[in-house]
Amino acid sequence: MSPRVLMTGVVGVGLWLAAATAYGQGAPPRPPQSRVLVVSGAAGSEEYAARQKQWRETLVTQLTTRLGVPASRVTVLAEQAGEGLQASTAVNLRQALATLKAAQGADDTLLIVLFGHGTFDGVDAKFNLVGPDLTARDWRDALQGMPGRVVFVQTASASFPFLAALSAPNRVVVTATDSPQQKYDTVFGEHFVAAFTPEAAESDLDKDGRISIWEAFAYAADASKRYYQQRGQLSVERALLDDTGDGVGRDLAKAGDDGLLASRVFLDPDPATATGDPSVTLLIGRRNTLETELDELRRKKGFMPDDAYARELERIIVDIARTSRDIRRRLKS
Repeated sequence: MSPRVLMTGVVGVGLWLAAATAYGQGAPPRPPQSRVLVVSGAAGSEEYAARQKQWRETLVTQLTTRLGVPASRVTVLAEQAGEGLQASTAVNLRQALATLKAAQGADDTLLIVLFGHGTFDGVDAKFNLVGPDLTARDWRDALQGMPGRVVFVQTASASFPFLAALSAPNRVVVTATDSPQQKYDTVFGEHFVAAFTPEAAESDLDKDGRISIWEAFAYAADASKRYYQQRGQLSVERALLDDTGDGVGRDLAKAGDDGLLASRVFLDPDPATATGDPSVTLLIGRRNTLETELDELRRKKGFMPDDAYARELERIIVDIARTSRDIRRRLKS
């Protein structure tokens, strides 16, 4: 079954409503929150510095306006420090991640987006910062123990090794390239940002008014491919996404389990959390339970017969789709 079936699902939402209903007293736990870290590294030229500036400013604007992420939860590091910007040094980056780790809750989502250049020397893949760079393994260690769900989007050249290094349960890792030898400047970052803008209406594949991480990836991967085709050039990048924790990932054209989690990850608040309808609360609780079952099933895949895994996978996916449909119907009624 296509991962698109799950794009109506929403990850981790409604838990606080379900808890409040179950216990019937006291203040409910706070709803899940989204936090964002945007890192614009060493540009290398004025032209690329201008491009990175445009990408990060567009992304931050869409996050804080269209998606409703509070500006206080968005941290931006850039080549040049300025108003609301810290310099993208290794020291500042580690401090920012430590601060995020202290604030992040178990039901929260952290989006990390890297704009800039990458290198690979045959051993280590690096993202170019101001001063000493961080390798993919450095990033892995810095994210160790980060609560909640992490979405890590590495849009730079030579980003492929980050896929295996950062892959983990409850984590979505996106790279602009599928080989460490792809060392040319990439365009994936520009299109990933564009996916969240109103102009990119086609990025909303299921037309539910929200953009999941999978939808943003799919839009950016397809737009990057068309960028080279329209210019009659050989593509020097092919984006990959991993969210099963196996470090392998998939591209847009390849079928597989990768994408099932990303299709349920959104950055904007779930509209269902604003309803006081007890039936919607119960439906949200059921969907959350089913999504937990799906994650557990995927971890057991290697220990199950293929036909048994396929049957159980289809059952859960269909149940999630039906439950999400029922939630939408009640919200519209």
